[in-house]
Amino acid sequence: MTNRRTFLKQSGSLVLGGLAFGQGLASFYEKKPHYDLGVQLFTLMAVIDNDTRGALQQLAALGYKNIESAFSRQGGFYGRTAREFAAMLKEMGLAWRAHHVIGAPFKLPPGTKMPTDDQGNPIQLPPMRNLKENMQEIVDEVAEGGIEYLVCANIPTNTPEEVGEAVEILTKTGEACEKAGLQLAYHNHDWEFRKVGDSTPYEVFLSQVPPNLMKMELDLAWTAKAGIDPVALFKEHPGRFPLWHVKDISADMLMLKPVGQGVLDFKRLFKHAKMAGLRYPFIEHDMPEDGMASLSASIAYLKKHILK
Repeated sequence: MTNRRTFLKQSGSLVLGGLAFGQGLASFYEKKPHYDLGVQLFTLMAVIDNDTRGALQQLAALGYKNIESAFSRQGGFYGRTAREFAAMLKEMGLAWRAHHVIGAPFKLPPGTKMPTDDQGNPIQLPPMRNLKENMQEIVDEVAEGGIEYLVCANIPTNTPEEVGEAVEILTKTGEACEKAGLQLAYHNHDWEFRKVGDSTPYEVFLSQVPPNLMKMELDLAWTAKAGIDPVALFKEHPGRFPLWHVKDISADMLMLKPVGQGVLDFKRLFKHAKMAGLRYPFIEHDMPEDGMASLSASIAYLKKHILK
């Protein structure tokens, strides 16, 4: 005969067994997150000015939907006005979501060289406008293209004085963007996570530039190179990371890789995408040997293993 104690014991076993089975089913049928993938055109910097329309058509054929523009040897937006560039993308079924600009007059970081073109020659750029000197002009121009995000690609942060000036520039730009219907974001490398004075520039930006005025575009590979866990940032500042640069890096943290060919755990990262506030993931590979091949391998990996 089954007494009360036996019944409770058996019932508990059934419940626990059912939970384990249910969790197994949930894991088996776990849905992959869905994001329309984008591309940061800096990946194609060596070749995109040779045939901008042709390069964009290739990206659309690979399945990319969103575009983040960068710097062009032709000036403007790959030799076009903001409205012309936006119209060309729309013809191809692509959406222009963001544009990169530098925060102060351009200087190569110590020990670095200009990227080379497809002939192996250093790329020559026209004078580059920046937020310190040309902020309102830049904001007004990109607003005409209908983009959502203006992204500061980098800004000097080597001294406490430079960090303080950067906060002023970014705050003023954020205010101008807000008036123009844009959202400012800041894109990191690894050096923003190194201490300057008592804090890191990244911590200062997060704490001193109001969240409504500046979001963050988190570069996953550079963040990992700095020894920072992106998920920890998401938990500490939920919703502040609507843009990601999705790129991979080697185990020694010295070589950038196509997505899926390095050591980053993209499944874990995308599981925390909602917490981060992610809207647009942009695949990027800085100065690859073959940019289009890298972008093809990266989107194929993400679609097969990580995203719907």
